Amino acid sequence: MSSVPSLERALCGIASLADHELLQRIHDLVKRERHVTAWLVAHLAEMDRRRLHLAEGYSSLFTYCTQALHLSEQSAYKRIEAARAARRFPVLLARLGEGDLHLSAVVLLAPLLTKQNHAALIEEARYKTKREVEEIVARVRPAAPVPTLVQRLPASEAPTQAHPAVPPSAPPAPLPPPAPHPRPVVAPLAPERYKVQFTASAEMHERLQRAQELLRHKVPNGDVAQILDLALIALLEKTEARKYGKRRTARSAEDRNGRPERPRPEAKDQPTRSRHIPADVRRAVWERDQGRCTFVSASGIRCAETGCLEFDHREPYACGGPATVENIRLVCRRHNQHYARQRFGSEKVQAREKSPSYAGFTTPLRL
Repeated sequence: MSSVPSLERALCGIASLADHELLQRIHDLVKRERHVTAWLVAHLAEMDRRRLHLAEGYSSLFTYCTQALHLSEQSAYKRIEAARAARRFPVLLARLGEGDLHLSAVVLLAPLLTKQNHAALIEEARYKTKREVEEIVARVRPAAPVPTLVQRLPASEAPTQAHPAVPPSAPPAPLPPPAPHPRPVVAPLAPERYKVQFTASAEMHERLQRAQELLRHKVPNGDVAQILDLALIALLEKTEARKYGKRRTARSAEDRNGRPERPRPEAKDQPTRSRHIPADVRRAVWERDQGRCTFVSASGIRCAETGCLEFDHREPYACGGPATVENIRLVCRRHNQHYARQRFGSEKVQAREKSPSYAGFTTPLRL
């Protein structure tokens, strides 16, 4: 019998760990994984130099990695590219092992590295995300702008040929898996220039054409990028005004066709107990918290989430907390629920989530 404990036993052991022990073990495992990855890349580099895959019966190192080592195509590609880059610049192995660079960063930087620039580029890419490294690549080697293109895609038609008769005893053939939905592409091409690519529906294409016609006076050539930029500006202005009370840009009398601006109605006094958060409070909180979740861990790390944000009562509304700038904070949805579980317990929070009519404990304004 193997001395390695079963997976079930290992999971039971993990479940019994204290929080700080679990976090420490995860950090240790990630550190070990980085070192193992660096060692694997180093060995692949030597194997590539000796061309041992040929003697093993594989036409390429990639084939050896996918068929003999059973790595996925993407995993094999990244490790081989990193191995070949490390043969030219061994410092990459140290950066991989220490966690300063991830494999994706090494693959992106590899074509750019020279004896003159490799030290500076590797230093700049330390601890950067893949998207941030793409920004570095776009700056060092900018790509040409892509032309504006609106193209109709071929429709996927169902097969019309008749299927051969299947004997009653034969099991039905499995249906092919559905084609994956095309993912939108946003890639940096050069400093301050991005390629944006997505698939539009027929309805969206029709709306785009209508917008081009209506804006001929402002965008004579009907450039799609300018049209979409104007639409995003209008959408953001409207949404920001509704979400967190940001004032809209004042329009001139000429923009209103000479019509005088209607006086704003006087704000009614809010009831003593109201879940409503006034616009001036939302605006002040948003500016104070810089449009970002304010949760800070015990080790001093602040949550970097800027999406799915909510206005939350520090002293919960259910406990009498007022809707003031001092009592309202900006948090992401996950940390809003985390605060609620800490204050009221998981069972009550789950009951709230299952019942839309439940009054709740915090007063979020979902963004």
